[in-house]
Amino acid sequence: MFDNLHQILRGLYVDMMPLCSTMAGVAKGIAGLGALFYVAYRVWQSLARAEQIDVYPLLRPFALGLCIMFFPTIVIGTINTVLSPIVRGTHQLLESQKLDMREYQRQKDQLEEDIHKHNMQFLFHEPNEDFDNQLSEMRFEQIHVLMGLENILKQLSLRKRITKIFRQLLELIFNAAALVIDTLRTFFLIVLTILGPLAFAFSVWDGFQSTLTQWLSRYISVYLWLPVCDLFSAILSRIQVITLQKGAPVKAI
Repeated sequence: MFDNLHQILRGLYVDMMPLCSTMAGVAKGIAGLGALFYVAYRVWQSLARAEQIDVYPLLRPFALGLCIMFFPTIVIGTINTVLSPIVRGTHQLLESQKLDMREYQRQKDQLEEDIHKHNMQFLFHEPNEDFDNQLSEMRFEQIHVLMGLENILKQLSLRKRITKIFRQLLELIFNAAALVIDTLRTFFLIVLTILGPLAFAFSVWDGFQSTLTQWLSRYISVYLWLPVCDLFSAILSRIQVITLQKGAPVKAI
């Protein structure tokens, strides 16, 4: 269920990408006006000082304009291509740790089940004449010990059920938290992607150059929310694997 919801969020992000083109039309007008003032101011400064015009700094608005025109391909496509291997790597790490945890948990549950069956077979026999004769020959202390062992096994069985329910509840809460983080991450990425052309356009204007770096840092940090969440999940899964390896099941009677 949770995997399907994560797939829906990825599909939502892809479906919202065309909205960048709509915002790029507004951004091109802002960037064009900013480029006009940017180039005119620097050319006027060079002429006023009787200096040669440095052409290379004047190319910055045109480079930003190209990024705005082809924003989904040049900007978003490049950033996602660079960062997507990190997402895939952390997800594969998480899946490998989950696979180990499930395998150890399955082996431990099977071992505990075999031990429980052995103990129950020891305590509870099919009613027959020999067993009744042996039971009648037992002293009161022996019968009391046998009943105590029976109560212990019932308590252990109840504790096992409670532990299993608690583990499943924690897994559900953890998966729900990961889904919430992925949902917030997707919504933030969609907003940043739609407003990205405007950030590039405003960065053309003098005094707003930091808009570009702030947008890039915010986009990258939000994009890495999911890998960080997967790393925490992998660490917790590894802790559970170590706990399962060191945890010994109840010994047979």
